[in-house]
Amino acid sequence: MEIDGKTIDIYPSKTPDAPLVMLNSFMRSDGEVCEKCEELACGDFTLAEISGLNWNDELSPWSCLPRHERDETYGGKADAYLDLLLRQILPAVRAELPDKPSCILLAGYSLAGLFALYAATKCDVFQAIASCSGSLWFPDFKEYILGQDTANFPKHLYFSLGDREARTRHPLFRAVEDNTRAIVAFLSANGVNTVLEMNQGNHFQEGMLRTAKGIKWMTEQIRKR
Repeated sequence: MEIDGKTIDIYPSKTPDAPLVMLNSFMRSDGEVCEKCEELACGDFTLAEISGLNWNDELSPWSCLPRHERDETYGGKADAYLDLLLRQILPAVRAELPDKPSCILLAGYSLAGLFALYAATKCDVFQAIASCSGSLWFPDFKEYILGQDTANFPKHLYFSLGDREARTRHPLFRAVEDNTRAIVAFLSANGVNTVLEMNQGNHFQEGMLRTAKGIKWMTEQIRKR
């Protein structure tokens, strides 16, 4: 399925009324995320994987200059992309499913993990969020989250990081672990079911597996209800 230049690949569940996981991806995984979920013995769910995004623009909450010479400007168009996701992509995905999903979950890695948490502050569509190795170093984002009313957040929020992600020369990127821990502590203290899972490696290691871990955690929390 193609919508506004985005490619949406749907991997349907085997059982009716399974959770629907919306996953924003840097590139098409060709089913690898689902394979990793099977390896982890994850419960059944439908996956809608969205690729073809203008990564830096559409997943950043506000504009930001490039962080290094090989980087691009962050356009701050997350609000516009969230509107597209909710008004066009999600309805189109649901129309393809034979049954209404029991709930809708949102996951993402890196900037898509940042976007997932930002989306939680802008709508009440998603019952759980997985920010996998999320780019929570983003300027002023920690302060933005700490200023939110947590009563409006989803009930379940998953975070993960690699244990070497903060070991970088870039002063902004070095803040990713401290920022993530501060956000997790804030949400937990305000009654949100929140977890931070640390993985071995830097930001670029085992992205599919880390994403699958986030999906597994979300679906487990939903099934506990």
